[in-house]
Amino acid sequence: MTTPESTSAIRLAVVEDNLSFRRGLRAIFDLTPGINCVGMYATSEEALRELPKVAPDVVLMDLNLPGLSGIECTQELKQLRPSAQVLMLTIEDDSERVFAALRAGATGYLLKAATPAEILDAIQLVAQGGSPMSAVIARRVVESFHGTNAPSSSKGALSQREIAVLEGIARGQRVKEVAAALDLSVTTVQTYLRRIYEKLQVHSQAEAVAKFLR
Repeated sequence: MTTPESTSAIRLAVVEDNLSFRRGLRAIFDLTPGINCVGMYATSEEALRELPKVAPDVVLMDLNLPGLSGIECTQELKQLRPSAQVLMLTIEDDSERVFAALRAGATGYLLKAATPAEILDAIQLVAQGGSPMSAVIARRVVESFHGTNAPSSSKGALSQREIAVLEGIARGQRVKEVAAALDLSVTTVQTYLRRIYEKLQVHSQAEAVAKFLR
């Protein structure tokens, strides 16, 4: 018999080639109410075959995988299942790799140094529409907004307030947290986000951050 809790559980899949790390994650998820781990895969190729069948809400994705990389897997998975939210979980903190993952469609980016509680919080946040990132990654993303590498065409299209909203999203803040930090209402922040989406011609927070950095 299906319970209300099971029907509302987050359907989670993992793509990770390290067996011991996969087992550790499985142990955590099996003990966590509200998370239903529907699949664990060691390669991108296996994941791309099986993920459309198990229909995950969130996919934890390693970056360095044998064969197709996690970035390539993310890009192909988003074409197969656009609604799946991809959360990178990797040791890689190189800025170019981070931005490449975001451009490929990743919604969040965590380093493997994250604690189990941080990983679980990030899964919940990404399932609710947020874009969680490890602190060091968020700092690099935010710094890029002010650096010379940010494209002038995208940056020029946004107002200072819109940039401030997007910076908050890049740090992994939820809409209500951005609103509180900027002393705005949630409705106002949502309005700014709609304008950002229109100006950048995107459909999600992660796409907006990625396109701004492109």
